[in-house]
Amino acid sequence: MRLIFSYITKENQKPTHQDVMPSMAKFLSDLWFEGDFREQPNYLSEIFKRILETELGDDKELRSKMMECIKTSEMLAETLEPFSDKQIQKACSKFLAA
Repeated sequence: MRLIFSYITKENQKPTHQDVMPSMAKFLSDLWFEGDFREQPNYLSEIFKRILETELGDDKELRSKMMECIKTSEMLAETLEPFSDKQIQKACSKFLAA
């Protein structure tokens, strides 16, 4: 999966490795304005559990993708769990300002 953040690119200019961390900081900052991300693994599990109970859930490739989504969501939530929303927002703001 490739994430592209338009604010780091300019016309006819490719992003560099130095653009990665500012892009991630922007992503995390924006994420906190979209709702309670800490609950996303639970939301995904509930959604996927219901899908798995249907005929669509018999698709092994789809099951694999759903499990990857849950794992990634859990990893991000676990990584950020020790920090308050305010701490995360402050860190992202400082990083973006640098």
